[in-house]
Amino acid sequence: MLSLPTAYLAPVSWYRALAAADSAVVDQHEHYVKQTWRNRCRIAMPDGPQDLVLPVQAASSHVPIRDIRLSDHGNWRHHHWSALRTAYGKSPFFEYYADDFAPFYLERRYDFLLDFNLALHELICELTDLDVPLTRSEQYTGAQFPVAGELRPYYQVFAQRLGFLPDLSIADLLFNMGPESLLVLSGS
Repeated sequence: MLSLPTAYLAPVSWYRALAAADSAVVDQHEHYVKQTWRNRCRIAMPDGPQDLVLPVQAASSHVPIRDIRLSDHGNWRHHHWSALRTAYGKSPFFEYYADDFAPFYLERRYDFLLDFNLALHELICELTDLDVPLTRSEQYTGAQFPVAGELRPYYQVFAQRLGFLPDLSIADLLFNMGPESLLVLSGS
């Protein structure tokens, strides 16, 4: 069973590791680690890669990830949704999936980082047809982020200007490749 840390719109490498597994567990008992993918994702903006960071409430490195609360500081929901629209509004599949993502930023409120990440993960799996069971750990597992392996370049909306940007958020793959995302994840 694959053990993974939680991630906000996880990098493509996280989903590639998941797609190769029979089942997986998210380590909800690991201690929160600042400045990691647990509360940030990287997207392709017109001028280059940009990290979107979910603000969390006074998190120390000794708090289990399951207890990390999202903060409403800085109107992040509006900022993240605007950034996703700017980054992917002209991509082939943004319009197709926008109504699925919008409620996470415009309507729903999540108190905990882990709940928000897992809810987005369920949506990603549904939209990509990725069918690998993912559960929450019963105890600390020591989950590690997967190391990005060889990823065959796929279409990216700003590739002519920026070149191919590897291991961006799964949102980049989904908005650019749509139903073919699972083929990229599986290496087909």
